[in-house]
Order: sequence, then structure tokens, then C-alpha cells
Amino acid sequence: MTSLRQDEPVRPTRQDEVAAAGSELIGGPIGRRALIGAHRLTPVRVVALVALGMFALGMVQKLPCYNGGWFFGATSQYVHACYSDIPHLYSGRGFADGLIPYFDKLPGDMQYLEYPVLTGLFMELASWVTPHDGAIQGREQIYWLANAGMLMVCAVVIAVCVARTHRRRPWDGLLVALAPAFALTATINWDLLAVALTAAGMLMWSRSRPLAAGVLIGLATAAKLYPVLLLGPLLVLCWRAGTWRAYGRAVLGAVISWLVVNLPVMIAHDASGFHIREGWAKFYTFSQERPVDFGSLWLLISQRTGNPLEDANLYATLLMILGCGALALLTLYAPRRPRFAQLAFLVVALFILTNKVYSPQYVLWLIPLVALARPRWRDFLIWQACEVMYFLGIWMYLAYTGNGDKHQGLPPEGYQLAIALHLLGTLYVCAVVVRDILMPERDVVRRDGDDDPSGGVLDRSADVFVLGREQHEPRNAVHFERTTPRLHWGVVRD
Repeated sequence: MTSLRQDEPVRPTRQDEVAAAGSELIGGPIGRRALIGAHRLTPVRVVALVALGMFALGMVQKLPCYNGGWFFGATSQYVHACYSDIPHLYSGRGFADGLIPYFDKLPGDMQYLEYPVLTGLFMELASWVTPHDGAIQGREQIYWLANAGMLMVCAVVIAVCVARTHRRRPWDGLLVALAPAFALTATINWDLLAVALTAAGMLMWSRSRPLAAGVLIGLATAAKLYPVLLLGPLLVLCWRAGTWRAYGRAVLGAVISWLVVNLPVMIAHDASGFHIREGWAKFYTFSQERPVDFGSLWLLISQRTGNPLEDANLYATLLMILGCGALALLTLYAPRRPRFAQLAFLVVALFILTNKVYSPQYVLWLIPLVALARPRWRDFLIWQACEVMYFLGIWMYLAYTGNGDKHQGLPPEGYQLAIALHLLGTLYVCAVVVRDILMPERDVVRRDGDDDPSGGVLDRSADVFVLGREQHEPRNAVHFERTTPRLHWGVVRD
């Protein structure tokens, strides 16, 4: 049987004390008799407008660099914390000279564009609308604006997809739209393209459209490597639920869409026959060969010990394999099948935490996943505070190291503290999500009677393979209302 409670939209201001306190700025919590969606400003539209406003504020934050910081002064772009790769790579990767990515060699050590194919196409499209004559500074400014315009569309897509993935929780999209780290890092690089495709893929999966979800995940992987990781959680979840056909369609869609994008660039032909194009492979060889870099656990260890950690690839791979094994066991032993969004967040967070680099814009990968996995404002803001502190810390550190003997900025010890802070912030969110999996009665999504609103075919499905005790009694039930309906794989018990 069903419950009327399951048909009602969730009002965060009635369940989340931080959301309720914040709502006082706009008139207080939503009332019990409020007609959600009866006005033209539906929750999804509000989320989209807020995302646009915050993105615009992020662009304003880049003004000191747009007006000169990218072009003049050794550390001006770091002092104002407005650095972006976009204007620098316009000339540095041959777009200003009309070179074709992956086909034409670049001057210097890089030789070819070090980004996946779909991201390279995105960069190339922006160069097409950028004038190819005039001063290079003006052209780089226009190139950044062109990219920012396309990235703004991606930002809105992400916020809207998150708002629509959990049908009864559209206001969770505000976690994405209002995230300060989202606005600050949105135009550092081109990551929002992959994040938008991933969010759309998760939306399609939640609507029980596995083939479309797979196609979008494959396209996202053609823009950035990390989205392919989502197929891992889906494998274990479909194993536990026995929904193999849906998983197979998702994998098929992902493989086909990835090949459609990559094959035209991947395969080269000359007198010697067919072979893998060197320009296409640059992204993968560069990722393998790059040394320990900013923001990572390995850089923290290297700086503290003086060891360059030349085997960091091996260490990171081993930790990733062990972590994925632990997540698989967690999924199969959990008293209740984890939600797809929870495992998606955990596997991407694991990849970032074990990676050789944890760039400030990588937070964009996690923001929509955190909003779906742990839609709780207190935990979200704690994590965001850590990320904002790291965002400021890395630029102050680069200002310190780039000022010669002046050393104006954050010294290495301070930067190491900033690294530790943002690693701990991500680990904190991982910890509360794992707790929600082990104690599903603590999960704010499931406490309202839902099962897995992002799970699509997994939602309300019975288990066919479980290693642990299925659906044990809540250990902390005394902390929760007895009137809250208990869901047994989609069946509500009054």
C-alpha cells in the first residue's frame, strides 16, 4: 500500500534547522498549507534562477583578473584568488593560432592538448566565436567570456538535474545553486561540462531509462575520466537487486557513446596502417606521467617528508582498488541496499582522495553528488567551509612561492594545513554517508518513507543477493518519531 505522505513534497525548512534559520531571510519556513508549485516560480525554476545568480557572482569575483591580473604581474591573479586556466590555454594550446586539437602539434613540451576529446571540442567551439585578429589580451578575454557563457548553461543544467532527480525533494537543488565553492571554481577549468552530463545521466537513471543514462555517462567520460566510476556502484547495486538487464543497457549506452566521440580522433591511418593517434592518447599518458601535484594527500606527505614519492601512481592505484573493494562489501553487507547517489558520491570521493592531484575545481565533481547523497545543510556547509578555505589557501601559497624573496602569502606550512583541512572536510562527508548506509534510519531521504529516489529500476526492488542481515531493526530507533513510516524496499508499513 502507499501513503499520502509519500506524495507530498519535502519541505527542508520544516526538517532542517539550518534551512529553517536561513529561510528567515526570505520570510521564514514554508507553511503547512503552502501550495508548492502552484506559482510560476516553481522550486525547479527558483533553483535555476539562483544558480544563474551565483554563477554571475562567481564571474564578478574574476573581474580583477579579467581587467589585468591574468596578463600583468607575476602573482596578481593569485593575490586576488581569481586564477583561471581558460585564458592562458587559449594561446598556450594553439587555439589562438588556429591549430586543431589532437591533430596539430603544439610548440613546447606539451605537444598535444592534454584534455579528453569532448572537452577539447568544447574548447574549440569557444575559439570559433573568438575573433582571430586583434590584441591577444582582448582575444583571451573574449575566449574566457565565451567559455563562461557555455559553462553557465552547464551550471544551470546541473542544478536543475539535481532538483529533479529526487522527485519529492526539489529544494535540494539549492545546495548546488548556493554552494560558495561552486561559484568560486566554476570558471577555473572546463569541468562543468562533464559534471552536467553526469548529473543528466543520473537523472535519466532515476527515471528508469538506463540506456539514456549510459549514453550520458559515456559522453561525460569522453569529457572527463571520473564519470565512468559510476558504473561500478551500479554494478554492485544491480547485483544485489538482480537488475542485470538494466545494467547491461547502461553499459552498452556508455560504451557506444564514448566510442562515437573518441573513435574519429583515436584512430589514425598512414602508410604503416592503423594505429592509436598520439594526440588522442596525450590525456592518458599525461595523467599517468604527471608528478604529485597540488591539493593531494601525496603532496602533503611529500612536502612533510621530503620524499618525491615517485611511486605515487602505484600507491594511488592500490588504495583505489582496496577502497572499491570495501565499497562493494559495504553495499552487499548493508542492512538495506544503499542509495545509488550515496555510492556514486563515495566512489568519486575515493578517487579524488587517492589521486595524485586534488585541484580546487574538483569540488565541482562532488557538489551535486553530496546534494543527493547527504541533503543536510549543516554537513554541506561544514564541507563547503573547508573547500573555500582551501580555495583561498592554494592561491595564497602560489602568491608566496611566486613572489621571489618577498614571500608574501601563505608559507608551505600554512598550505599544508589547508590541504589537510579540505581532505578532512571530504572525509567528514564520506563518514556521515557511510553511517547513513550502515544505519539507514539516519538517512534524511529515507526517513520520509522513500527508498532510493535516484535508483530508477533499483527503487523499491527486492534483494536477490545479500551477504549481511537484510533489514534489521533500527539500532537508534529511539531517536526518531514512531509515526515515521518504515519502508521495506518500497512497501510502507503503517
